[in-house]
Amino acid sequence: MEQKRLCPYCMGELPPAADSCVHCGKVFAGRNPAGCLPVGTVLAGRYTVGEMRSLDGEGILYRGVENLGCFRVTIKEYLPVTLSAERGADCILQPKTCSEVLFKTTRMDFADLYRALERITPATGLEAVLDVVEANNTVYAVMENLGGTPLDQWLEAQGAPLRPDDACAMLQPVFEGVAAMHKIGLVHRGICPENLRVMADGRCRLAGYATVGLRTAGSGLREQLYEGYSAPEQYSTAEFEGRYTDEYGLAAVFYRMVCGQAPVPAAQRMVSDSNPRARTVNSAVPGYVSDVLQMGLRLKPMERIQTVPQLVQALSSKEYTEELGRTMKPETPVGQPEEKAHLLSVKGLLAGILILLAILLVLMVWTMVSHSLPSASSGSVESEPASSEVLEPQNLVPSFIGMDYAQVQNNREYTGMYLFYVTEEYSDTVPAGQIMTQEPAADTVLKAGETIRLVVSKGPQKVEMPTIVGFTQAAAVEVLQSRGLLASCFMVVNDGSYAAGCVVSASEPAGAQVDVGTVITVYIAADPSVEITTPPEEPAATEPTTTPADPETPADGGDPAADPEQGTK
Repeated sequence: MEQKRLCPYCMGELPPAADSCVHCGKVFAGRNPAGCLPVGTVLAGRYTVGEMRSLDGEGILYRGVENLGCFRVTIKEYLPVTLSAERGADCILQPKTCSEVLFKTTRMDFADLYRALERITPATGLEAVLDVVEANNTVYAVMENLGGTPLDQWLEAQGAPLRPDDACAMLQPVFEGVAAMHKIGLVHRGICPENLRVMADGRCRLAGYATVGLRTAGSGLREQLYEGYSAPEQYSTAEFEGRYTDEYGLAAVFYRMVCGQAPVPAAQRMVSDSNPRARTVNSAVPGYVSDVLQMGLRLKPMERIQTVPQLVQALSSKEYTEELGRTMKPETPVGQPEEKAHLLSVKGLLAGILILLAILLVLMVWTMVSHSLPSASSGSVESEPASSEVLEPQNLVPSFIGMDYAQVQNNREYTGMYLFYVTEEYSDTVPAGQIMTQEPAADTVLKAGETIRLVVSKGPQKVEMPTIVGFTQAAAVEVLQSRGLLASCFMVVNDGSYAAGCVVSASEPAGAQVDVGTVITVYIAADPSVEITTPPEEPAATEPTTTPADPETPADGGDPAADPEQGTK
């Protein structure tokens, strides 16, 4: 049986093996550069590859078409230029000699990243990943055709800086989307105006996903860093990256929106930090907003605002910003790094030891001299030797509250100075991995080698996703609510394969561990006689809805349940 294939230009149906379109007259041969997939290539029997859009150190971005639903998509092919050999006419990708292991591991990272994104999209503020396909000895991520205007172009056209309230409103979906990524352990690492799209409603969505190797200097891939927006820790493989890396990117984007210019690139700031405060650049920026951006753009990750929710709340509340400023670790000025302070303390300790040794030497000489003198009497009492006790150095305990525990684990100064006893507790307000309490408290005097007790958040308590496929809508909603989950229901096209009004699939598979309070998208089979043409609204996060959805409209992320063959995947 021949596979259905659509023209990637006009989406007209193509005859088998056709190398041109009978509808629009486009000839496919030679449209893509050597090394790319030819225009008209079919992947997984359902996606037709179009023209190349862009190339980075990790892969190639193509335009494409979904042949069954007849809608446009974007296809990213994993093709690391530094690790890949020249590809032949069979399209099979081969690694360079001696790069086989790194090629394979980074390919696995690519597949894992997009499969994880597929599970959480469609989600507010994120470009949806529709499918992940393995073929040609590589991996392809199929994403929605996001559209919109790149934020950098939109800001250039706008001309004047934005009010902070307007910038918050535009970025709100992105804040939510990045927080959703962090919740499952993903870090974007490429948040910048180039990867943000301003949609028709004036709000932004985030694209430009990539593996850690592409967004870290010296990783073996040809890195892709964004001057002014990439965090300092991305310029070295020796630095640990985390949620605070994306927080830096968001703060930098917000700075650009309200100041009209990008921050000074991090690599330059690490030599001499000349980045002006937002209020200095634009006097209309409120003082507390300027303070928030200053805290969000700090060079040292441990001294920076740690999470997106903290950044959002601070941008919305002057009182929270003041409290945050009191509790955060003070900023270390450039030129006075912590390492230098540590060296100074070591030098002081060595000087003290040398002085003590000198005193002991004098006492030893005195004792020898006194023993050589004739005793005044046989009952004379020998003088007591001076105390040789060495005072152990004492230190002020740092404030660990609000830090990721991984930061503590990866900081040799902390682990070399103290012992840590760690327990974990569930929390609905503190992100997983973040330190909630410590004992003793910050600024307590503590000897080196003593123990600090930390309580680390396990994040929200999880429940098992129940089996709801085949349930009626009311029954599915009731079961989800009984486990603390929220239902957001959508009607999907039904060709008669499913019972009308019953669940055909959900955004989380049965048996998965899901956070209490998670919104579960539930797809309900429509009556076969009903023609669904209305595009879906955004999923509600409170009460279930029954807004009809068109499976051929990719605006909602192209959810797989719209296709009966894919709905139970």
